[in-house]
Amino acid sequence: MAIEWKIKSFEALSVHELYDLLRLRSEIFVVEQNCVYLDLDGKDKVALHLFGEFEGKIVAHARLFKAGISFENASIGRVTVAADYRDRKWGHDLMREAIAGILIHFGESQITIGAQLYLKKFYESHGFMQTSDMYLEDDIPHIEMKKE
Repeated sequence: MAIEWKIKSFEALSVHELYDLLRLRSEIFVVEQNCVYLDLDGKDKVALHLFGEFEGKIVAHARLFKAGISFENASIGRVTVAADYRDRKWGHDLMREAIAGILIHFGESQITIGAQLYLKKFYESHGFMQTSDMYLEDDIPHIEMKKE
C-alpha cells in the first residue's frame, strides 16, 4: 500500500484530520525535539495543508503558504514525517508534493523556507539554497533557504 497525498484548506479539514496533524507536529517539534514553543501560530487558518496518509494514519504533513504570509515568496513550513516512517524516505516525497502544490495552487515557483540547519542538505537536494546566516528560532539553529 502506498502513501496517499491530500491537500486541503483549513476549513476543509475534518476535526479528526486537524487533530491528527496537530498531534503529529507536537510529537515531532515539541516532544522529539524537546522544544517548548507555541505551534498554534494563527497561520494554520490561511495555509493549505498537505498531508500523507498510510494505512488510515496521517504520517506526513506540511503547510503551504502563498506569497506574503510567512515570507515575501510562497513558502513551505512545519515539514513533518512521523518517526516510525522516516526510513521510507517520504520526506522527499513530501517536499516534491509541496513544491508541486505551491505551483499548482498559487502559481508560484519561487519558494522561501526557514529550515532547521541540520536539514540543509535535505533541502538542497530539492533545489533550495541557503540565503541567510544561521539564526535561532525557539533555541534551534535555522537558516533561510530559497528555491528559484
